[in-house]
Amino acid sequence: MGKTLVIVESPAKAKSISKFLSKNFVVKASMGHLRDLPKSQIGVDIENDFEPKYIAIRGRGELVKELKNAAKTADKILLASDPDREGEAIAWHLAHLLGLNLDENSRIEFHEITKPTIQKAVKNPRKIDMDKVDAQQARRVLDRLVGYKLSPLLWRKVKKGLSAGRVQSVAVRLIVDREEEIRSFVPEEYWTLEAHLLCAEGSFIAKLIQKQGKKINIANKQQMDQVLKELKAAEFKIVEIKHKEKKKQPAPPFTTSSLQQDAYRKLNFTPKKTMMLAQQLYEGIELGKAGSVGLITYMRTDSVRISETAQTEAKEYILANYGDPYYPERPRKYSTKGRAQEAHEAIRPTSILRTPDSLKGYLSRDQLRLYRLIWERFVASQMSAAVFDTISVDVGAGDYLFRANASSLKFAGYLSVYEESTDDPDKQENEQACFNSNLQQGQILKLQKLKEKQHFTEPPPRYTEASLVKKMEEAGIGRPSTYAPTIETIQTRGYVVKEEKRLVPTELGEIVISLLKEHFPDIVDLEFTANLEEKLDDIEEGNASWKGIIRDFYGPFAKTLEIAEQKIGKVKIEDEVSDQICEFCGRNMVIKMGRYGKFLACPGFPECKNARPLLEEIGIDCPKCGEKLVVRRTKKGRKFYGCSKYPECDFVSWEKPAPKPCPQCGELMIEKNSRNSRKYICTNKECRYSENKSK
Repeated sequence: MGKTLVIVESPAKAKSISKFLSKNFVVKASMGHLRDLPKSQIGVDIENDFEPKYIAIRGRGELVKELKNAAKTADKILLASDPDREGEAIAWHLAHLLGLNLDENSRIEFHEITKPTIQKAVKNPRKIDMDKVDAQQARRVLDRLVGYKLSPLLWRKVKKGLSAGRVQSVAVRLIVDREEEIRSFVPEEYWTLEAHLLCAEGSFIAKLIQKQGKKINIANKQQMDQVLKELKAAEFKIVEIKHKEKKKQPAPPFTTSSLQQDAYRKLNFTPKKTMMLAQQLYEGIELGKAGSVGLITYMRTDSVRISETAQTEAKEYILANYGDPYYPERPRKYSTKGRAQEAHEAIRPTSILRTPDSLKGYLSRDQLRLYRLIWERFVASQMSAAVFDTISVDVGAGDYLFRANASSLKFAGYLSVYEESTDDPDKQENEQACFNSNLQQGQILKLQKLKEKQHFTEPPPRYTEASLVKKMEEAGIGRPSTYAPTIETIQTRGYVVKEEKRLVPTELGEIVISLLKEHFPDIVDLEFTANLEEKLDDIEEGNASWKGIIRDFYGPFAKTLEIAEQKIGKVKIEDEVSDQICEFCGRNMVIKMGRYGKFLACPGFPECKNARPLLEEIGIDCPKCGEKLVVRRTKKGRKFYGCSKYPECDFVSWEKPAPKPCPQCGELMIEKNSRNSRKYICTNKECRYSENKSK
């Protein structure tokens, strides 16, 4: 039998795959793309029906030579790049560089790196899917036309170094639009009323919900006073008690989007970090004597499909480790919304038997945390529903109706393994003591007190990286492979910064989006961008010509470019002048925006290149020396708090110091914020005093 050359994308993947194949196979890595559009020019021949001009990537000459030499001595060549559009395009470029016949079966595809999967793949090669290649070419050419035509316009009209992109500009628009919503938001006052009622075994709280059978809205103090007046002599009586059993179903296994969201919420991982770690887990980790093993299935997917083999393995594991009640009557099948790549699977462990605890010592801390998240989500997705006992008690008082709800866990089901997180968690219903007693319909209750509360409606929250990914997915903006790089790009370009883990547009971002909205409304229109994504799907499915879609897009786009060139005047962004003096040339330094927020720079640049951090005071004195505390950032952009007199005073804190010392021991307190609470906590480990932070 002759030699077979298998070309994958990375050395880690090559190492994992090679151990599953015989000595007749040689596995080499292409290190990703070897051919691409040139960086120095647009690389698309617009006059010749948008023909792309591909060139060999600089610095890859030796690698190309090595692969060509290996190909000469091989009887068969198999291209094993990733199972998506970009992977198909990489295989096509490799075929071109190696002189392969596109009519031959030289492409293999797999979604997990396990022995049976790899051995099955090499036995079943297929032709390169040119529909997938064309869909990727269309995306690449579209993005190149927008980026290389629109960006220079922004350079001329606003400032050098700016960029616009078909997906990135829409992502920035979402953040800018949300900021405008927040600024224009007008809070509205409303009031709520709670009745604290006594029963045999204690008390419970019921909330006012209706008056004379209609939902009640109390808008101000005067209306609340009237309600309290009418309730003064009212008798509180139970009018209805409802007992129900409520089932809560598990979430489906992860897609790229849901993995990025949950890893952000639970592990504080950025989408970029999540994808980097997931790539490592997919390509293979050294597991001692077992060698390099791929631990999860392919991590760029919008499908929630699970293979029958994986479902069977999950069933056996759940029954053996949790028991019959924890497995549903029939295996769970999840349906994917929209046009998902159903050839793909959801993200899951390649073997459920590799528990997170069994991999301790082989994975880094962050690899293990992400693997545990994927493993638990998959196991839970195959388990029985959780069951809650719920009770609802309606209490009448004159014309008014109060309601108390409570629930208690009856059967944990999948919750014994995993619970899905959310950006806007529902308020947990409190278990209330006397709900376990013998409350009776018609029972008269004693009123302990009425507690009124004033509230104001709040503006929509700024996007986090997780909620932006969710919004992009819902709106059909981008695809699984684009979420993380898009969010990284808009921050790198200085259009968006992160403040308190929320994405905030910079002045530059707002100016650019305002220009694009006025002159290129389609480029930043959600529906238009989503429709283009649908057309790329049409190309992949063989239902549209890629050059036809480019032609339809470019005609109107080119006309709009011409008009914008004439209409848009020079936009000058004035730097804010500070009272800080440059120690080298005596000029007043100006405030500029960088990747990690604002900084001070000398306006004499390039003659004077002085720059330093902008010290943002937080209104709290240093507990060590009494000077002002300021916000500082590490080289990687992580925020911390330090003394303004550094290096004379070396006080630093990762957590924001509280404005007052601990009332019990006098030591420093820090702010601790979560989705559901905001607290001050004492840093003295022997004290650990805490109190709720008032808004």
